[in-house]
Amino acid sequence: MSSTAPARLQNLWDDAKAAGMSEPERLVYRSNILGSDKRVTNYGGGNTSSKIFQKDPLSGQDVEVLWVKGSGGDSASIKLDGFATLYMDKLRALKGLYRGLAHEDEMVGYLPHATFNLNPRAASIDTPLHAYVPHAFVDHMHPDAIIAIAASRDSKVLTQEIFGSEIGWLPWKRPGFELGLWLEKFCLDNPGAKGVILESHGLFTWGDTPRECYEQTINTINKAIAWFEVKTAGKPAFGGQAVAPLPAEERRAIAARLMPKIRGLISNEFKMLGHFDDSAAVLEFVGSRDLRPLAALGTSCPDHFLRTKIRPLVIDFDPTKPDIDAVVAGLEQATADYRADYAGYYNRCKHPDSPAIRDANAVVYLMPGVGMFTFAKDKATARISGEFYVNAINVMRGSSAVSIYQGLPEQEAFDIEYWLLEEAKLLRMPKPKSLAGHIALVTGGAGGIGKATAVRLLREGACVVLADIDEAALASASEELGKAFGKDVVRPVNLNVTSEAAVISGFAHTAVEFGGIDILVSNAGLASSAPIEETTLELWNKNMDILSTGYFLVSREAFRMFRAQKIGGNVVFVASKNGLAASPNAAAYCTAKAAEIHLARCLALEGAAEQIRVNVVNPDAVLRGSKIWAGEWLEQRASTYKTDKEGLEEMYRQRSMLKLSVFPEDIAEAIYFFASDMSAKSTGNIINVDAGNAQSFTR
Repeated sequence: MSSTAPARLQNLWDDAKAAGMSEPERLVYRSNILGSDKRVTNYGGGNTSSKIFQKDPLSGQDVEVLWVKGSGGDSASIKLDGFATLYMDKLRALKGLYRGLAHEDEMVGYLPHATFNLNPRAASIDTPLHAYVPHAFVDHMHPDAIIAIAASRDSKVLTQEIFGSEIGWLPWKRPGFELGLWLEKFCLDNPGAKGVILESHGLFTWGDTPRECYEQTINTINKAIAWFEVKTAGKPAFGGQAVAPLPAEERRAIAARLMPKIRGLISNEFKMLGHFDDSAAVLEFVGSRDLRPLAALGTSCPDHFLRTKIRPLVIDFDPTKPDIDAVVAGLEQATADYRADYAGYYNRCKHPDSPAIRDANAVVYLMPGVGMFTFAKDKATARISGEFYVNAINVMRGSSAVSIYQGLPEQEAFDIEYWLLEEAKLLRMPKPKSLAGHIALVTGGAGGIGKATAVRLLREGACVVLADIDEAALASASEELGKAFGKDVVRPVNLNVTSEAAVISGFAHTAVEFGGIDILVSNAGLASSAPIEETTLELWNKNMDILSTGYFLVSREAFRMFRAQKIGGNVVFVASKNGLAASPNAAAYCTAKAAEIHLARCLALEGAAEQIRVNVVNPDAVLRGSKIWAGEWLEQRASTYKTDKEGLEEMYRQRSMLKLSVFPEDIAEAIYFFASDMSAKSTGNIINVDAGNAQSFTR
């Protein structure tokens, strides 16, 4: 279905790998290779199961156990502990307790009573769908090519045309106990069938061995792909192109301009994070003649719908007359109109016991000629929501080419979105970390203090852009933190803070990657030491360029983005004890650091009315991990204080009032304090982290 992916799915089953595995391990293997291709199922979508005979820890007898993907798992990455395990005899006994469709949801409460071997993994709502299919191995996937059939008005006829009696068809039914009974009846009535398409939902396939089940899934999807290739050959997608995409650089520039504005307009309840997608599939759709009528129908598959909301917001834009100022001016009304429309949908469809209305803002924003923006409470969800909408685009492409595409009926969509079982799942979510939804840019991010700060902010849930001029150190730090915290939340940008163009570009990169900015940690630095008569103009200017002009440039761009978002902001300068206390043979450095501190005071005055806070952390003698101590500065300071390199740290420790060394992590803790709501009523302030130095007392 995708114009950029290979035409057919590969059969990835390897008998040599599977031969040495236990049956549960083969289930993991089958799940992982199915989930490895997003044309089979997207993140968290679909589920797999195996009915396995195992020794009962209570009776010692062999009993039949259902291993089925647990609630919230992802097929591509699932491990053994991601599967729920339940006694099949107890699951079959649940049929005797079923009181009918009106009481279907209560059956979920019985599932824990069927747990085998005290497995803590919660069983999903799809458990009965697997339990009651009378085959040992079952796959339930959400392939684009199959959903394109399932979401067509003629889906039953198309299923029969493509698959004959091999694959059956069932009308739309919300996942749950009743659908499990439907699947059981279908299998008993059609013993020769190898699978079934669920209208507006997805595909079930089965087999008598794990390999047979897997290959039935792959072969069924490939058969649908081949059929679509023949039927859609030569047909323009989505009614043909209405507008051509803008060049890539222009698309990113527009995204950098619009995403902070959108983010500000939709972050009234909590800060949102953004993702930009201008892939070929997205550009084809947003530039098509049928964009608006198809987008208005929303998605069909419940998995798609839960990630992307009732429908996307289409931004009014003509790329042949690209007036971005007009788009920016119209965004406030466009987002307000979407919220009003969503409230109308909620009020039309709600039940007496429905949960309260949730965030009414769009998740997906489509812009002709530019691409797609998606926003969510965390970066991974924003990215995954975009991936799901690309799946929906692929579905609409196929479905509208061979039939008439149809989304879920409004009431059905609402009943899934506001399902009490879904609400209970949301209520079980852990409390967000203190910086969840926040975006931080840290200059000097690959150095000792910068990297320690990034770690501290990432630990509290922030997304971090590491900005540094040292490409090798930047790549290393980015890889290290990406492995530790996940690639979604860390981005590197090579940035020379003395270059106006580089700073502007770095902030644009931040906006495109995450949607805007909340925290600027201005930490890029150097150090120099020389008597005044030996201080060259070049040395003086270098200090001023990096420590004064550089701090001005990044602050100016941060303020511009803060004001575009209109949701406040936070600037933390990493200055120095030397900005308050003079030091011999360091006039250029001390003067530049003093300029930093006074700039921060000025900015605190300018930003306060818009909830933009500006504060300063003053370190002293942070030797470990700091790049500025790796060169001449170390030798120069050792010479000034008549000691050697090894004795300098001890000298600084003894010089301090508390007789303690200061480490990068100590500075990071102070930065986090200013960056978080713990200091929500502080601006224009200074924290000295110097183990005590009377000369640098602020009062």
